[in-house]
Amino acid sequence: MHSSKHIIGSKNNELSGKKICLCITGSVAAVRSVELARELMRRGAEVFCVMSEAASRLIGPDLMHWATGNPVVCGLTGECEHISLCGEVPEKVDAVLIAPCTANTIGKIACGIDDTSVTTVASTALGSKIPIIVVPAMHASIYANPFVAENIGRLKKNGIIVVEPHISDGKAKLPETGEIVDECVRATRTHDLEGAKVLVTAGATREFIDDIRFISNPGTGRMGIAIAREAWLRGADVTVVAGHVEIPIPRYLNAVYVESVHEMFNEVKKRAPEVDIVVLSASAGDFVVEKRFGGKACSERKICLELTPAPKISNEIKKWNPKAKLILFKAESGVGDAELLHIAKKKMEECAADLIVANDVKREGAGFGSETNEVLLIQKDGRTEKMRALKTEIAKKAIEYVLVGLHGFAVGR
Repeated sequence: MHSSKHIIGSKNNELSGKKICLCITGSVAAVRSVELARELMRRGAEVFCVMSEAASRLIGPDLMHWATGNPVVCGLTGECEHISLCGEVPEKVDAVLIAPCTANTIGKIACGIDDTSVTTVASTALGSKIPIIVVPAMHASIYANPFVAENIGRLKKNGIIVVEPHISDGKAKLPETGEIVDECVRATRTHDLEGAKVLVTAGATREFIDDIRFISNPGTGRMGIAIAREAWLRGADVTVVAGHVEIPIPRYLNAVYVESVHEMFNEVKKRAPEVDIVVLSASAGDFVVEKRFGGKACSERKICLELTPAPKISNEIKKWNPKAKLILFKAESGVGDAELLHIAKKKMEECAADLIVANDVKREGAGFGSETNEVLLIQKDGRTEKMRALKTEIAKKAIEYVLVGLHGFAVGR
């Protein structure tokens, strides 16, 4: 085995057993190809690289051979490389990623022209119904060309996934590497939530005392974003209503930002009647400031704050949408498993939830901001599972429990 392949699966197994054909065209963004290939591999994929002649003038094929551990295709030969990669053969790849993709290559694919190694691979993959992900990279003025936009529209119409570039400095640039790889993960996953609309709350709300100071909590949004991402990977249309979050929300998730618990309440109320699944994972405040000071309150004298209970979003979901599947998250502090289970079940009954995920934030590796958590997953019928894992793995488990409950439940009404 090539020494470069030792990194395969070192980060996670999201792409374990998957083969990805990474096609590189003649954009200067090709300098990010090594980073992209290695991230695909770290998530478990075997990567095979195909380069256009223009791309091979920007970065050497030997570099990509080293990066992937596999020979690089720079031109088609009697070996019929396009067929072995993307033809109707048992060992064909699971997805084709064209990144960066120039306007020239976009136009050729849109018109069925396959006169380069990359366009012939794309043509073959389309015929074999292999998912294709295209990531444009070019000057912004070229990207704004109406003919280029029309060609991109034709790609989308024919089922090709187009990842929108990041526009800055007059350039249409490749998005973050993680976002591109997430698109590959989604393209190779089973879409068991296809057509479902999912609403997720995430992050911490803030209740301002004056124009500067506020009451909040240490919620980071990590768990909510993980579960929103998992639902998206499974094909769902996901909206995140987010308070303060400390990690970026991926562009592929529809994000609505709020500040106070009242704002979060109103945004969820507006959207809940139209969704199939509601996940309340935000650290929404339990109290609101009765009377907010104007300007900045003087710090040299004692002040008295009156706090009143905040409205409970969880108590209203089934009133707004009785058919929605409801996942709750319940955080406690300094309690044992028996008490945590008792508190969670009581909350579950009050809200008619379908699943509740409960945790004690005092436990090591299970508090706010941690990448891991220790939780009790409690189903509607009382079955309970204790789990200590990465929050991404807990997100998968929570979605899987809800999928079981979706038997006979029509999504995408």
